[in-house]
Amino acid sequence: QVQLVESGGGSVQPGGSLRLSCVASVNIFRFYAMGWYRQAPGKQRELVAAVTLVGKTTYPDSVKGRFTISRDNARNTVYLQMNSLKPEDTAVYYCAASSQFTSAPAAYAYWGRGTQVTVSS
Repeated sequence: QVQLVESGGGSVQPGGSLRLSCVASVNIFRFYAMGWYRQAPGKQRELVAAVTLVGKTTYPDSVKGRFTISRDNARNTVYLQMNSLKPEDTAVYYCAASSQFTSAPAAYAYWGRGTQVTVSS
């Protein structure tokens, strides 16, 4: 059974940084793409970063230049480094795994339970 467990969320002031981690219960070589999504209250779940097995990445314009995704296949772990955080980054952040490199949530077969990120002064 595949389990993804996120950690690293918390409260931070605007301009601050957080590093999220996602540890998988299986070898993440199984998944071509690993992604981080977020969902704020009343909003749809959106992709904030994805990375392929060979390190290709994608980000929406809203986080480009501030967020960095990386994967450590040997540790079955995916990271999301978030810098210059803004109040609009406040959301629950989810780790997900897919056989496709896509932004569509439906293509991600496995999801973690999420970790809360709150950006507020």
